Amino acid sequence: MFNYTCLNPIANVGLDLLTDDYKKVDDLKDAQAVLVRSAAMHDLELPKDLCAVARAGAGVNNIPLDKCAENGTVVFNTPGANANGVKELVFAGMLLASRDITGGIDWVKGQIGVETVAKDAEKAKKAFAGTEIAGKKLGVIGLGAIGVLVANAATHLGMEVLGYDPYISVNAAWNLSRSVKHVNSVEEIYKECDFITVHVPLLDSTKKMINKEAIDMMKDTVVVLNYARDLLVDEEAMLEALKAGKVRKYVSDFPNPTTAGAEGVILTPHIGASTEESEDNCAVMAVNEIRDFMENGNITHSVNFPDCSMGVCQAAGRLLLLHKNVKGMISQYTTILGDAGINISDMTNKSRGDYACALIDVDAPITDEVAAKLNEIEDVLKVRVIK
Repeated sequence: MFNYTCLNPIANVGLDLLTDDYKKVDDLKDAQAVLVRSAAMHDLELPKDLCAVARAGAGVNNIPLDKCAENGTVVFNTPGANANGVKELVFAGMLLASRDITGGIDWVKGQIGVETVAKDAEKAKKAFAGTEIAGKKLGVIGLGAIGVLVANAATHLGMEVLGYDPYISVNAAWNLSRSVKHVNSVEEIYKECDFITVHVPLLDSTKKMINKEAIDMMKDTVVVLNYARDLLVDEEAMLEALKAGKVRKYVSDFPNPTTAGAEGVILTPHIGASTEESEDNCAVMAVNEIRDFMENGNITHSVNFPDCSMGVCQAAGRLLLLHKNVKGMISQYTTILGDAGINISDMTNKSRGDYACALIDVDAPITDEVAAKLNEIEDVLKVRVIK
């Protein structure tokens, strides 16, 4: 039996996938697994028995990744589950920036009860004229799940698309339309594109990557769209560029005191993934990640440990060891298993950054005594007997 808790409401279509082996608890201290969306976890005390946190969404800035790793808690996210919802809002943002749709709507709202509204509209509409996006150049920075969808869809709308991602995955490259020009320099996008949309994670290396220097390289009257994270853009510099007429519109899904109500800024209240379909997709993916990890020890889409999978265990037993990525770890735990007369039938060990994990299938059951000895190894963070 596994205990889990939800720090935010999670779609039932996901929770319904949990079997009778899972019991919902109200208190985090009693949970082995957590499902979360936007709830802040940085100040929460993590119970030692907490094995997994699954974020029903892509961003994990509300989760203390290193703190979880040191606790032997694997953190998952759900990349791509909300990609289509965000993609569609990106195009809504492009259209809102290209044509004064909201201005036109507001004008009509002011004509309630006016009998001549149809006639007056023919005169008023000149004030809301705009441009089309077909034939314009779109630069997509970051070709992950969302970026690829945006880039591919834009080609079907008649846009010339440039994509930049020095770390593009094989899967993303396969899915990218041949009509998208993959460039090797982000500066090329800054200099050439009429619209620029950013879809990269927030890291130390990407924080405020759209800064004054980047904006100065851009074409006059460029439209910049940010549906990733607000801190990717130096918004003070962006407001100065809007005032100067360098940037035509800044479109963001992240309102804050700097941008809310600012001239030339189009803001939505963080609704990129706020569709029934996205929430359902994220819930299903997060629950499946939790189940595969708790039941099989497999790690898929972790953000603080390497992915590591050996399918469903067919052997007599399986161990999961989470440990620091230091020398000599494999020899230490294989020695303990050998001394206990336990034969290893299959094993995989993966590492990423400061952390590593090992899945070990064995030909005999793992006793509590053996598990305790493995836990005593310096730099071992957590040992789980999966089977």
